[in-house]
Amino acid sequence: MKQKVTAVFDIGKTNKKFFLFDKDFKEVHKEYISFEEIEDEDGHPTENLPALKQWLKDVFDNILKSEEFSVKAINFSTYGASFVHLDENGQILTPLYNYTKEIDAEIVEQFYNEYGNDKELMRTSGSSKSPGLLNSGLQLYWLKHKKPEVFKKIKYSLHLPQYLSYIFSGVPLSEYTSIGCHTILWNYETKDYQEWVYKEGINAILPPIVSTETSLNMNYNGKRIKIGVGIHDSSSALLPYVRSVKKPFVLVSTGTWSISLNPFVDTPLTLEDINSDCINYMRINGKPVKSSRLFLGNEYKVQVAKLSEKFSKDDDYHKTVAFNYETYARINSDFKYSFKWESIEHKNMPEQTNYNYSTFEDAYHHLMLELVKLQVENIERIADLEKIDRLYVDGGFSDNDIYIKLLSHYLRGMKLRTTKASLGSALGAAIAISDTKLNSKFLKKNYALKKHVPFIING
Repeated sequence: MKQKVTAVFDIGKTNKKFFLFDKDFKEVHKEYISFEEIEDEDGHPTENLPALKQWLKDVFDNILKSEEFSVKAINFSTYGASFVHLDENGQILTPLYNYTKEIDAEIVEQFYNEYGNDKELMRTSGSSKSPGLLNSGLQLYWLKHKKPEVFKKIKYSLHLPQYLSYIFSGVPLSEYTSIGCHTILWNYETKDYQEWVYKEGINAILPPIVSTETSLNMNYNGKRIKIGVGIHDSSSALLPYVRSVKKPFVLVSTGTWSISLNPFVDTPLTLEDINSDCINYMRINGKPVKSSRLFLGNEYKVQVAKLSEKFSKDDDYHKTVAFNYETYARINSDFKYSFKWESIEHKNMPEQTNYNYSTFEDAYHHLMLELVKLQVENIERIADLEKIDRLYVDGGFSDNDIYIKLLSHYLRGMKLRTTKASLGSALGAAIAISDTKLNSKFLKKNYALKKHVPFIING
């Protein structure tokens, strides 16, 4: 008898992944691929959308022929800030413009002069001001005013998760997590599109909005399959925590970016939040997720490379360094900010890096102490720690002994847990279209949940 499974395509900027999950959300099959980027008309690197589409179809068609699995549902998790524009025949009109692409400065200035100069737009939309397409709504404005001949042909503009769903369903839809993630499209106060969207007539090319939990029961290649509408990957990665943890918490998702997420807010951002570079993600029910980003992993990589060169250590030597209390105590007793960051701006940063240590271990402890102080500020920016006492950390830094011990120490009023969420956003996409209720044991069973306690201060 074939095993009943839910299929998920989890599409990152680099790796494209396909998973099958059983009824208990255990991974039973996976496939990976990556594609060389192509260039848009301006020579900017972008997703090879035709190759991606072909791979999606080939992988899914093959799995439907499997003698081992019976696919009952499929959903899609992808990176955000990316639109696919379709004409009236469903044909793609433009490249999938990369969210790193910067556009004509005069168009950006024109937009913000007309709609966003007083920061009210940034506040109510939960977005930060961007010179390029990281705010995906700006792409629609840019197309209308810079490429009107293309804009006139657009029947629907779909965020990438919804386009992947469209490939299989043929039904154009919008959903909350893609709309609400730093797009400048959504107004968290009115719970509707921003006024500028209507003034520009852009609402006409945005398909009907449905719940992220929506699925379409369809006949696909002779099989009756439930097709999800897709979900933004950051919102998807948060979903298993929201569904299984009943008390308020903060999730810190670490990697190249360290993103602190607080899903327990009921109000839009304040001007103070915007000035502190906070933004909103969105839960599947449309509620805001207050968040703050820190380029922690990138800065860590840069500074560790410098330390490795200075002390003539192998590139991976830093992975062997464990927390040493005596080293920490000695550094902390006469602490001075010593690192000049390359990808982070901070008021305490010196003019140049200046540390006087004779060993890699000492310098590395000092580096981690400074980075954790930045991380603590980042967490405090988005949460009232007198009201929230649970902290989850997943991603690359969950394995860093010094990072975890210092974070536990400086936030010792919080109960710190680390998780191995390698399936993260894919698992969330499967859960989004499932009727299964998660309990408090879910993280322990599926995420290798580990408790941490603050170290004891000697003397």
